[in-house]
Amino acid sequence: MSQIDQVTQSTSHALGVNKKVILLAGYPATGKSYLCQLILKRHPKALTINQDDLKEKMWDDFGFDTIEEKRALEQSAWCAYYKAIENAMQEGALIVSDYPFSQKQRPQLESLRQAYGYDILTLRLVGDIDKLYERSRARDLDSSRHLGHLVSRYHKGDTCQERSKASCFVDEATFKERCANRGYDQFQLGQLIEVDVTDFDKVNYDLILDQIDDFLKGR
Repeated sequence: MSQIDQVTQSTSHALGVNKKVILLAGYPATGKSYLCQLILKRHPKALTINQDDLKEKMWDDFGFDTIEEKRALEQSAWCAYYKAIENAMQEGALIVSDYPFSQKQRPQLESLRQAYGYDILTLRLVGDIDKLYERSRARDLDSSRHLGHLVSRYHKGDTCQERSKASCFVDEATFKERCANRGYDQFQLGQLIEVDVTDFDKVNYDLILDQIDDFLKGR
């Protein structure tokens, strides 16, 4: 085997070994972002692709004046998300992505998985809905939460003194309706690990990270 062939084979192996996707799914307000950071600490070369990040950037770049314009930007963000996933798969990257995935995203993600020969692990985070709503409400009231999530009109620099009165603030009834009907607790692609995060103090994150390592090693 020539030196060039050896380098090519080595590069292909390096890319192929990472052909895994970790989807952090499940109900909203279950600590997906926190778990994502733990994964990145253990696997710093992983590529994170976050739909909310893409959406929030579009809100800042373009703004919206109606709920219809907001939805159009969200759809554009989904197109950008799938394109980013595809680009990462073309490079053979290890991908980590978190979102309250539903059946809406399943066909496109499955199609990409098949096209690029990826393995997927779904970490489905669930918990007591009442407690999750308390967390969701606290998150939305926090000034660090992007205001675009809470309003039907937004332009970068806008503020809101009383977030609980914002036009798209998610009340308890709406939160529970979404959790009951959108299938967050049913979503799965590939292997599945389901974790109850009702009480964060009782979650064995080291065990979860070890299970992720097993998946990455093909066990």
